[in-house]
Amino acid sequence: MQTEDYIRLENSYNAPNYQPLDVVLERGEGVWVWDVEGRRYLDCLSAYSALNQGHRHPRIIEALVQQAERLTLTSRAFRNDQLPLLARELCELTGYEMMLPMNSGAEAVETALKAARRWGQWVKGIDGDAEIIVCRNNFHGRTITVISFSTEPDYRDGFGPFTPGFISVPFGDAEALEAAIGPRTVAFMVEPVQGEAGVIVPPPGYLRATREICDRHDILLVADEIQSGLGRVGKLLACDWEAVKPDLVTIGKALSGGVLPVSAVLGSREVLGLFKPGSHGSTFGGNPLACAVARAALKVTVEEDLPRRARELGDYFQGQIGAIDSPLIQEVRGKGLLIGVALKPEVAPARLIVEALKERGVLAKETHGTVIRFAPPLVISKAEIDFAVAQLAAALATAQEVVTAEASNLIG
Repeated sequence: MQTEDYIRLENSYNAPNYQPLDVVLERGEGVWVWDVEGRRYLDCLSAYSALNQGHRHPRIIEALVQQAERLTLTSRAFRNDQLPLLARELCELTGYEMMLPMNSGAEAVETALKAARRWGQWVKGIDGDAEIIVCRNNFHGRTITVISFSTEPDYRDGFGPFTPGFISVPFGDAEALEAAIGPRTVAFMVEPVQGEAGVIVPPPGYLRATREICDRHDILLVADEIQSGLGRVGKLLACDWEAVKPDLVTIGKALSGGVLPVSAVLGSREVLGLFKPGSHGSTFGGNPLACAVARAALKVTVEEDLPRRARELGDYFQGQIGAIDSPLIQEVRGKGLLIGVALKPEVAPARLIVEALKERGVLAKETHGTVIRFAPPLVISKAEIDFAVAQLAAALATAQEVVTAEASNLIG
């Protein structure tokens, strides 16, 4: 079948909850993917950072195949030989006492929220409903509870009633956080870098300040590192940039090596130890296939020093984009290989540039209409970055010509 045939089938039978670019991919290797007609593209999205190690990394695929030939699923009704090994390796790597495995990032967030509420009631002694503070423009998933504290109308429209118990404050404003803390506050949950909001990096010292505030008021600091963690922003965890250790950390995406869903919550025994048999669970959470894959994904991340690559190549990538002379660019921002190119909203929609990039062999994604997000696999090379930047410059130049012509027509 051709591209148009696949698009027609998807539009006919699939619920329209996404607006993907019209490219139909069938194969991937490293930083490259190929469509059904054999065209090659540089993947600069990495499935929203799930492919930090690149497509079909040989060591991760080998672990997948070997484990699939032995045992794929037991449920947590029985023990398996991979979960204890993953738990030990993950905790030793990150310095946490315990982990709780789940599947998707949204499940990890829900798990962290439940842990924080139970800690608030059972340890802190909150009498009544607990409150959790979050940030505006957050993205923690799309479950009913998570969208209950989202400030994005598209995520909420038509899905009420919503889960109570959340207070929203501006991202990057430590004073607003402290002012919002009340007698029933149990936790503050934050993304160290807001990816979906348009790659928003908080001011220096913000995470350190939130840690001190949480300590002062005896509330938990919960970091959502599902997109920013495991090397993406130049450290193993984004919080490492300010030497901050949250009480709970959610990870996912790159923990999967881009192979199958796996996520986890990291924390202390004081908090995660409050879960009791039956209080939380998942049929597939901690399954041996996912655990074997996650173990390989972690080894690749550490042994190939992917955080360092993200740090060095991210600086290079941002510098090269910043050197593009285009009146359409308003700002280039980011950390590591999580980069946002903010366009001037009055002159060109990001979708237009993203579609032009696709025609030039680069796959990226727009967010919030005016920002192009670049988040390639961390195994990308400088030569491949140069290719992406050249195509971006060309796409911006073409868009500028269109904008200029439209302006001339209006004047004429």
